[in-house]
Amino acid sequence: MSQKLRVGILGGTGMVGQRFISLLENHPWFEVVTIAASPRSAGKTYEDAVGDRWKMQTPMPEAVKKLVVMNVNEVEKVAAGVDFVFSAVDMTKEEIKAIEEAYAKTETPVVSNNSAHRWTPDVPMVVPEINPEHFEVIKFQRQRLGTKSGFVAVKPNCSIQSYAPVLTAWKEFVPTTVVATTYQAISGAGKTFKDWPEMMENIIPYIGGEEEKSEQEPLRLWGKIEDGVIVKAQSPLITCQCIRVPVLDGHTAAVFVSFDKKPSKEELIDRLVNFKGLPQELNLPSAPKQFIQYLEEDNRPQVKMDVNFENGMGISVGRLREDTVYDYKFVGLSHNTVRGAAGGAVLCAELLKAQGYIQAK
Repeated sequence: MSQKLRVGILGGTGMVGQRFISLLENHPWFEVVTIAASPRSAGKTYEDAVGDRWKMQTPMPEAVKKLVVMNVNEVEKVAAGVDFVFSAVDMTKEEIKAIEEAYAKTETPVVSNNSAHRWTPDVPMVVPEINPEHFEVIKFQRQRLGTKSGFVAVKPNCSIQSYAPVLTAWKEFVPTTVVATTYQAISGAGKTFKDWPEMMENIIPYIGGEEEKSEQEPLRLWGKIEDGVIVKAQSPLITCQCIRVPVLDGHTAAVFVSFDKKPSKEELIDRLVNFKGLPQELNLPSAPKQFIQYLEEDNRPQVKMDVNFENGMGISVGRLREDTVYDYKFVGLSHNTVRGAAGGAVLCAELLKAQGYIQAK
């Protein structure tokens, strides 16, 4: 009898759903037993429902090929067979909010990759190395939902992963102003070059809603729980531009920072390479041993060489140098569909299990 927790993937046929499924193959704690998707996929085997739309570079895991896809809208039925779910559903924001809360009310924890609940005041939005204490807001959310074990937890936008951890490592020097430009991969839009040939040799200087998320979500990560809700931090002041570039996986950020207490370059690099969090202390299965690496070469980080650092769960930083307008500038790189999406959610679920928030039903 397997001791693994039984996992459902909501929205399992899309790109992030596929990434969840590939990351959870042979996971020591979790086993995918249920895949739910839209009514048009329901009733087919997962293999048939996905067809020629498998977007991962590794083959579809054998264990899921013959699973019969369930209708994601049949909440009670899907929830009955799982201990918790990952959510990657493709719906409107209001529909996502409603369906994730509906699952939570069946006493099924929901760990979501979606943006719908990122600003719900009692829903924790967590990068486990940065703000694991925000999971404490779950007790207030359960009071609102009327649940004993059900809740919704989310991870933040993929675009901030290449610089928010860096700024967190430097918080003792009090960053005051941040200017970031992100160069974002097409998989962030759920696409490959086969789906989106017009992105070849092209740059699009606009990604809908992305700049506001990139400016505001780090402030929520650094916020505090007050009176049962998360109140965002007021500083630093962050301004962003987000650009779609012809790269499959990997979001790169070019960032300028000013500090209240100006550090030396050596101090900044020391804080990066020694930055650890609860996932490293607890040795969680998906946790990178080295969360942030610093690369000395002038031409790093590069997507082709560095995006899979620590199996895509680590952050790569380079080109740290003093600036003539701000104090320092640097380049950061993160894997947008691993650390930035499904992998970040899996790490959240591992920490939630380790802390007793997610248990076998």
